[in-house]
Amino acid sequence: MAILQIPTAEIFLPLLEPARYKFARGGRSSGKSHFMAETLIDDHVRDPDRQSVCVREIQKSLKFSAKKLIEDKIAALGVSKLFTITQTEIRRNGGRGIIIFQGLQDHTADSIKSLEGFDCAWVEEAQSLSAHSVELLIPTIRAPGSELWFTWNPDQPDDPIEQLAKNNPDAILVHANYDDNPWCPVEMRQLADWQKRVDYEKFSHIWLGGFNTKSESKIFKNCIAEELTPAAHWNGPYYGADFGFAKDPTCFVRCWIFGNTLYIDKDAGRPGLELDETASFFEKHDPDIAKHTIRADSARPESISYLKRHGLPRIEGVKKWPGSVEDGVAFLQAFDRIVIHPQCRDMLEESRTYAYKIDKKTGDILPKIEDENNHRWDAVRYALQPLIAQKTGPRLRSL
Repeated sequence: MAILQIPTAEIFLPLLEPARYKFARGGRSSGKSHFMAETLIDDHVRDPDRQSVCVREIQKSLKFSAKKLIEDKIAALGVSKLFTITQTEIRRNGGRGIIIFQGLQDHTADSIKSLEGFDCAWVEEAQSLSAHSVELLIPTIRAPGSELWFTWNPDQPDDPIEQLAKNNPDAILVHANYDDNPWCPVEMRQLADWQKRVDYEKFSHIWLGGFNTKSESKIFKNCIAEELTPAAHWNGPYYGADFGFAKDPTCFVRCWIFGNTLYIDKDAGRPGLELDETASFFEKHDPDIAKHTIRADSARPESISYLKRHGLPRIEGVKKWPGSVEDGVAFLQAFDRIVIHPQCRDMLEESRTYAYKIDKKTGDILPKIEDENNHRWDAVRYALQPLIAQKTGPRLRSL
């Protein structure tokens, strides 16, 4: 039996373990398809009787399939003598092994039974899978030890592939991006960096594998990702913190203001952060934080009291008033720019996904703010609360 030595990016190592479901999702130039093609070839080299099918939702021509990539990998790995490549399939010499290429939309409940004996199905472009195709494929690939592989660039959170991955907790799932790929071409890295500077929303979707959100409903359209170094003449720093626990993160942000630009250069948090770990966690990400005033959610006075006595002596709760969220959002929207350091990935993700509600029946954007993807934005509002209050002083004093 031939043994191949295939260099593998660390992000994909979990997928080398056996599992019924293997999911590889993420952005462009992550190497997902290259990894799967190499693994497929390796499996066929080891087992000359292995049978695999590469499928996608619609396949009008083999030139849009993984066949060319697999052929190139066979040549690059030096195992061409083990395979016979025809116009429509790839056969394993010395056994009954085969790799075929099909479109799921071409199948019916009866015709797909031809795949029942196959050991592996690799689904390319899985974001395009219909719920019907998922229902056809899953029970069909059922040989003992058979596996289902899925690779895709995420599009919408309610796509059938997202639901399949979400509802299979025992599956192996990796999310890989271009910066996880040691062999990502320099040209692709440069293109990603350019996209990040000019349009972070597109960068997040294309290069980081984020969902393709409706930009029209975005609350903040004045955000950009840009390297920054606070200057001595900037106003700040302003610190804000938001409390969470189970699914929601406890987090803090650090902000600065100069002219009509808001700068955010620190952002750290995580779900499940115990209260007695909070001060040390904050100081790990900003050693000077305890020296500054930190404004936090006043809905948790007991947490603020504890942190005052355990590492964050200048933390305090903010005052709220009816409409304080909307006032804070309007205050932030009035900045010419909100510049977010690229290291603040969670802050940048919220800048892309914090949105107004959308009427599910009409698709109309409503003047109501979704109460999600906003933990860091809440912290920003708390950090700047005295400045926001100056804009709404009469309302605040009337409470």
